[in-house]
Amino acid sequence: MINPVSLNRPKRTEYFILNNPNPLDVILWTLRRGEGDVVNLYNYLSGLMQVSTGGNFLNFGYWTDSTKNPVDAQTNLCNMIGDLAEFKETKHVLDVGSGFSEPAFLWKKSHPDVTITCLNINKNQLKSANKHNIHEINLLNSTAVKIPISDESCDRVIALESAQHFRPIQDFILEAKRILKKNGSVILAIPVLSKASKMSIFKIGILKFTWSSEHYDIETIKKTIQNAGLKTSEIKLIGSNVYLPLAEYYIQNRQPLRQEILKRYPSYVENILFKSMLKMKQAAENHTIEYVIIKCTK
Repeated sequence: MINPVSLNRPKRTEYFILNNPNPLDVILWTLRRGEGDVVNLYNYLSGLMQVSTGGNFLNFGYWTDSTKNPVDAQTNLCNMIGDLAEFKETKHVLDVGSGFSEPAFLWKKSHPDVTITCLNINKNQLKSANKHNIHEINLLNSTAVKIPISDESCDRVIALESAQHFRPIQDFILEAKRILKKNGSVILAIPVLSKASKMSIFKIGILKFTWSSEHYDIETIKKTIQNAGLKTSEIKLIGSNVYLPLAEYYIQNRQPLRQEILKRYPSYVENILFKSMLKMKQAAENHTIEYVIIKCTK
C-alpha cells in the first residue's frame, strides 16, 4: 500500500532552480542532450525531483509492499547497490554521476573505513554536497567519459541511475575498466528500453522529456560491457518495482505535490510531469521500458 505524501521536508534539502528559463531552452537541452545541456536541464529539474520526493537522492527508487514514500524507495535502491558493491570487502569506491552525493553519504555512514569519491560534471550539485560533507567524501568535478583517476586505483565503480546520460557509454565502460583493480567491479543501475527500435522511442512519448537520456536498450548495455572485456556476474530486472509504484504514488498524491511544485515551478512543468507519470505507467505495463541493475567484473 502506497501511503499519502508527507509534506514534512528534510531540513537539509536545498533546491537548485534556474530563474525562469525560456521553455524553448528546456526543449533544446532535452533534444540535444550534450553534457552542458544535461547539466542545465538537471540544474532546472533536480529541484522538481526534490520537491516531489522530499529528499536529495535523485533516483526513481525500489518499491516494496512496505515502502511508505519515495525517500524510503530511494534508500532501498541505494542499499541494493551497496549490497552488490560488497563494501565490507572494499577500500576505494568511485561513484560516477553522484548527484548531491546522498547515496555516498548513506554508504559512508554504514562503512566509515571505505574511501568514496563522488564524480559529477554538475558543479552546483557538488557545491551542495560539499556544504554537508560531514562524512569525508571526496568530490571530483569531471566528465564520466574521461575520468582523471589513475589506472587500477579503485575496487568499485558505481553509476547509480546516471549511466543513461553518458555519451558514448562505451567510453565510460572503458574508463571504468581502466581504473578498476584486478577483480574489481562496475555496478550500474540504469533505466533502459526493453528493446532497440524507433517504435520503442515513439511509444514512450512525452516521457522522453522527463526521462532525458540516451535511451539505451538492455542488449546495447550488455554488448558494451562484453566488448570492453568485462564479465557480467549479475543482472536484475527491477522495472516492476520502480516505474509502476512511483507513477501510482504521484497519481494518488498529485494535489498536495502539485501545490508544492507550483511554489517553485510554472504550472506547465507540473502538467508535463503528470502526463509523463501516466506515460511511464503505460510504458511499464507494455514492457517498453525496464530498469536493470548490472554487476560486471574485471
